[in-house]
Amino acid sequence: MKKSTNKWIRFFSWVLFLFYLAFISYFLFFSERYGRTEGNAGYRYNLVLFQEIKRFVTYREAIGLEGFIVNIIGNVLAFAPFGFCLPLISIRRTNFFRVLVWSFLFSLTIETIQLVYQIGIFDVDDLLMNTIGGVIGYVVYRIGKLWLDHKKKRR
Repeated sequence: MKKSTNKWIRFFSWVLFLFYLAFISYFLFFSERYGRTEGNAGYRYNLVLFQEIKRFVTYREAIGLEGFIVNIIGNVLAFAPFGFCLPLISIRRTNFFRVLVWSFLFSLTIETIQLVYQIGIFDVDDLLMNTIGGVIGYVVYRIGKLWLDHKKKRR
């Protein structure tokens, strides 16, 4: 690709990434739909891996389909754009390991903010699912890049 095309791709990737960050910040910290504006009675946290995942799977009928999807699938899908956009906006070569680490650190930052400001729950299961989401986004990026590279070679 031309250098000017790469600059435009990087520019639009940054715009997309900033919109993503604004959306995820609103949803995780300010959304009234999920009780983010209500004050919590103290710090809430889960430090036992798979405890909340198991609870949501076991009681999925009582929790409801929306609650199950938002908490299990939503945690993964919400972080896929992070893993997808990171290699697009990065000047350095971004590989699987870097995306894994950055996805974990981004999720840890969000969970820590939730704990400190008592908005939502600090949950190690969320850390796991969010990191998996970031990795899935990176895998989708790599598949797309390989497909475009293959298509380019065929020309």
